[in-house]
Amino acid sequence: GTSSFSTQEAAIATGRKLDDEMITKDLSGGINYLKRQSFVRANRIGVIGFCWGGGKALLFTTRSKDLSASVIYYGSNPSNLEDVKNISAPVLGQYGGADERITSAVPKLDDAMKKYGKSFEYKIYPGAPHAFNSDGSPSYREDAAKEAWARTLEFFRTHLQS
Repeated sequence: GTSSFSTQEAAIATGRKLDDEMITKDLSGGINYLKRQSFVRANRIGVIGFCWGGGKALLFTTRSKDLSASVIYYGSNPSNLEDVKNISAPVLGQYGGADERITSAVPKLDDAMKKYGKSFEYKIYPGAPHAFNSDGSPSYREDAAKEAWARTLEFFRTHLQS
């Protein structure tokens, strides 16, 4: 929905008004809706997020027991890494090697996930910048994006279809 804003800055400013409790409530509501649908396997729901949404998807993964898979694209770690102890779903992370601000924190996330025995696999794509999967932006890197998307689909097939 960012295209409905006059500028990227306006979209960012609006997003900053959303707090973690609002986001958790909205995502929980979405899951509760899905679970009531006859065509949805209620025990096979996943979440995916990109950039800011990747960080919020990971945050939600620390707060929801209804997820069976979580994929994070270049999203930031939760502010309290100890919250990963609450994760019940396997997590896949996709990160750009040139995205130092985000990617430099991945080892800390990996350590916390290991500490609590959580399923976490990730890949850092060499030379790929932040938002490497955003095909409408200059940051798009086709090779990394295609590989990451294939890994994402396989991860969801494994954890949501089996």
